[in-house]
Amino acid sequence: MLLSFFVGLLTVVLVLDCLFLLLLILIQLPKKEAGLGQAFGSGATDALFGAGSGTALTKVTKWAAGIFFVLTFLLAILNANQSKAKRAGHLRDVLSKTPAAEASVPAAKPASNPPVKVTLPPMNLTNTPLVPAPVTPAPTPAPAATTNAAK
Repeated sequence: MLLSFFVGLLTVVLVLDCLFLLLLILIQLPKKEAGLGQAFGSGATDALFGAGSGTALTKVTKWAAGIFFVLTFLLAILNANQSKAKRAGHLRDVLSKTPAAEASVPAAKPASNPPVKVTLPPMNLTNTPLVPAPVTPAPTPAPAATTNAAK
């Protein structure tokens, strides 16, 4: 229970980090002064972060990317452990239902219905060999009618 809550919390943090990383990449100025940085206006980013904001944005982007990778690997490990625990619990449930455990349960009393008597016809137990039915050859098909188209 606690592990699944922790995985859910880390997943939410990972999604927020992804959105923050996306925003950071979009507001950075390109080296050639073209692209998406110009689409949002380079003057706006200079006003918000200052003229030398390239280094600060680059550092924050590196930290956000590092956090993204660490969270991704941590969630992969936690999900693997969580699925391993679920499989172990399922295996434990299956193994607990062994025939020895079922044998300890007292058998239910049969209903008070009288037993059904079945009579079978007598069987032929003599050693008479089985003779297969005679095989008759299949009739041969009639020859196809030919037309005199060559005339």
